[in-house]
Amino acid sequence: MSRIAIIGAGSWGTTLCRLAAAKGHETILWARRRQLVVELQQRRENSQYLPGFKIPESVQITDSLHRAVAQADIVITAVPSHVYRHVYTEMLPYLHPRMILVNATKGIENGTLMCMHAVVRDVLRDHFEPRYVVLSGPSFAMEVAQGHPTAVVAASHSLEYAGLIQRTLASPVFRIYSSTDVVGVEVGGAVKNVMAIAAGVVAGLGWGYNSTVALATRGLAEITRLAVALGSRAETLAGLAGMGDLMLTCMGALSRNRHVGVELGKGRKLDDILSEMNMVAEGVKTTKAAYQLSRQLGVDMPITVSVYEMLYEGKPPRVAAEELMMRPLRREM
Repeated sequence: MSRIAIIGAGSWGTTLCRLAAAKGHETILWARRRQLVVELQQRRENSQYLPGFKIPESVQITDSLHRAVAQADIVITAVPSHVYRHVYTEMLPYLHPRMILVNATKGIENGTLMCMHAVVRDVLRDHFEPRYVVLSGPSFAMEVAQGHPTAVVAASHSLEYAGLIQRTLASPVFRIYSSTDVVGVEVGGAVKNVMAIAAGVVAGLGWGYNSTVALATRGLAEITRLAVALGSRAETLAGLAGMGDLMLTCMGALSRNRHVGVELGKGRKLDDILSEMNMVAEGVKTTKAAYQLSRQLGVDMPITVSVYEMLYEGKPPRVAAEELMMRPLRREM
């Protein structure tokens, strides 16, 4: 059995700690806010982010990164992408080369336009080469906690490390496939949130499945073009981390990013929508990064551009949709 540190006590971090503890691993969950730590310790339930599911008594809960990380074999980081670098910088004194570092965050860092694997390597560049794995795929935390059969991907440049995470966390209801395409898995997991906002707008405007499926299919083409430009294999985006995650977040009512789009489609302002949410919608920040990255690389991403214009330039959703539909006609492939 391994000692596993889960960094981040949101819905996904809490779910992962339950998975690890159920496999018999020594598990410790870290949360930044002391008030949340006290609640988790006393109630053994994350009422804010994952209500209705008990945290096993065997799980240790702390707000000390030193206590959480120093003796860990595996460190799984499940924090919002905009604080990812900061958290890794804080963990740096306690990390060592033998650890497996697992990314469970979906996003692209604003400013640097780095995926999470590049952020980790940037923080650790003067210290050691990380044993890095990304865990991603179609996985609403609530449904995983409910025991609904789920399949995801563990990707690493080393199949040995990906295989270790497979064996460590897989269960009869949580199946993990392995991959060596870290870039493709991370880009798929990040940019599908942009498409989820667009799919939500479609729903908010009152349109149906024809529109949603068209949007998701062309969205997958955009994601694939960007991933390939960054060095990914196109076939990765046809799998769980690409098409699978995209389908879930574009169609599923539990998607936070889709919710943002639905409300935008109804005519509400972005600030008002976000002020009512107690969890992060990664797609809002990722839209800006993906938009800037597409321009930097010369990748055609018209849906991403439209979402960016709605979020950051105030373009009315119906106008954005009409402009997409009236683009010059072209071959599909």
